[in-house]
Amino acid sequence: MKHILTLPAVLFSAFAVTTATAQDAATAPVKKEIPKGWHLGDFAKDGYYGVSMNKAYEFVKGKPSTQILVATIDSGIDTTHEDLKPILWVNPKEIPGNGIDDDKNGYVDDVHGWNFLGGKDGRNVKKDSDEASRVYHGLKAKFTAPGFDSTKLNADEKQQFLMWTKAKLKLEADAAGGGADLLFMRRALESSLKNDSILRSVMGKETYTGKELEMYAPTTTAGQKAKAGMLYVMKAFDMMETPNTEFIEGFSSYVEGEEHKRAALENAPEDYRGEIVKDNYNDFNDRYYGNNDVMAGTPMHGTHVAGIIAAKRGNGIGMDGVADNVRVMAIRAVPDGDEHDKDIALAIRYAVDNGARVINMSFGKSFSPVKKWIDDAVKYADEKGVLLVHAAGNDAANVDSTDNFPSTAFLGGKERAKNWITVGASSDPLAEPGFGSYTASFSNYGKKEVDVFAPGTKIYSTLPTGNAYGNQQGTSMAAPVVAGVAAFILSYYPSLTPEQLKAILLKSVSHTTQKVKVPGADKEVDLSQLSVSGGFVNAYEAVKLADAMTKKPPVKKAPASKLKKSKKG
Repeated sequence: MKHILTLPAVLFSAFAVTTATAQDAATAPVKKEIPKGWHLGDFAKDGYYGVSMNKAYEFVKGKPSTQILVATIDSGIDTTHEDLKPILWVNPKEIPGNGIDDDKNGYVDDVHGWNFLGGKDGRNVKKDSDEASRVYHGLKAKFTAPGFDSTKLNADEKQQFLMWTKAKLKLEADAAGGGADLLFMRRALESSLKNDSILRSVMGKETYTGKELEMYAPTTTAGQKAKAGMLYVMKAFDMMETPNTEFIEGFSSYVEGEEHKRAALENAPEDYRGEIVKDNYNDFNDRYYGNNDVMAGTPMHGTHVAGIIAAKRGNGIGMDGVADNVRVMAIRAVPDGDEHDKDIALAIRYAVDNGARVINMSFGKSFSPVKKWIDDAVKYADEKGVLLVHAAGNDAANVDSTDNFPSTAFLGGKERAKNWITVGASSDPLAEPGFGSYTASFSNYGKKEVDVFAPGTKIYSTLPTGNAYGNQQGTSMAAPVVAGVAAFILSYYPSLTPEQLKAILLKSVSHTTQKVKVPGADKEVDLSQLSVSGGFVNAYEAVKLADAMTKKPPVKKAPASKLKKSKKG
């Protein structure tokens, strides 16, 4: 499956929203435009199911706070951003730029984190293939060899064969379907490229946002048509505050990815990663690869995620993150395509070994060929007291019955990670007016596999280029909301274990009495049918519960009349 949580996936989700029926739109409550930062609000005060952060901060006012380290395993972070520079983790044991592994952890000059998608020559992996294609072509020779007999496979080989068969079926379905949608998207992209070229010329600048374009008055017919066409697409995709360069790049990547999917059955994928990283992928002990370039030229997704967690609060610029006393570690392990199991497993271990208490993981895929590596890393994180927060995915699918990796269930299915929270995306009828629900139209769900919902539509946060901001949507945005709340609670109650913290977050959710729409289906249900907790994460209720759980009951003294008098003296 394509990397479901990058900008292209968000574009596709937005496209799906624009095709909602007029009847759906009529059922949505009439409100004004949803405000920036609505995800931090309180329902009783603001009318939106945000996470009640202001109330939470009022509750802890005057209490001592401990700095918490949150790791983001993502596409990279813009380390020059005005709202992120103050909150980036700085490795205290590393001397920047001296080319020496000062802390002797195996990673040279890892000042803000590490890039597992880099080469020692400074090059970086940007795009990559999907895991289904890698699985299918990687095992094709073995399972199509003359004389192959599936009845003679051992237990491990049977699991391999099952995974290969699933990959084959998926690629066959991709090759057979999606023609009309792909044709439409290709035409829309070509039109956008043409309009963007005209607008850059007539506006006299290379970069502009939809908001800036809206204010511009072209003096030529060509300019007027280009403006109308570009605005239509940017509004439909809810990307009005995203720079045109980022919008075009994301749109192009998505269409290119869809075209590659259709050809994946016949053509083996390029080894994008291996050509640059040059490790022995099959040897997990070959782990000291990569470089320290955590920006790598593609930090859109990770920059937005980092801002949601901890963009500097109260500085009067940009926006406020969820947590106020945290540092964010940048770990680059997610390309434009499906991530690799080895990179994710090592990223988790790197975060744990360098002091992270919370790890945000806004990525996912449908196949996990070496899941054992990730399972072992998750267990290692649990031993060290680290909470993992994972995005549920953007396929409007029930992940109780649809594979979505990495997952909380360990190989064999008998054990589950206790230090893991899976997050679906909640919404507001105003955020997706055509959908009209407190669930996001694109969000995955599952009564057993998705723990909680958190705001994931029209989330305003940091964007690359040093001082840019804008909306994005996806469970990628919902997960860092929860990671931020978890870090906020830990900063005031640092003795909590991951299991305790998870219990607090799930027991303190806010609920709606209204039915919500099942993403991808034409029916409404109670939210309790779509997640374990049946609610939205609520920082205020969570911090109250954490406070109650961590208070020691007073020692009761026996009444003086019942004390035995000493016979001595």
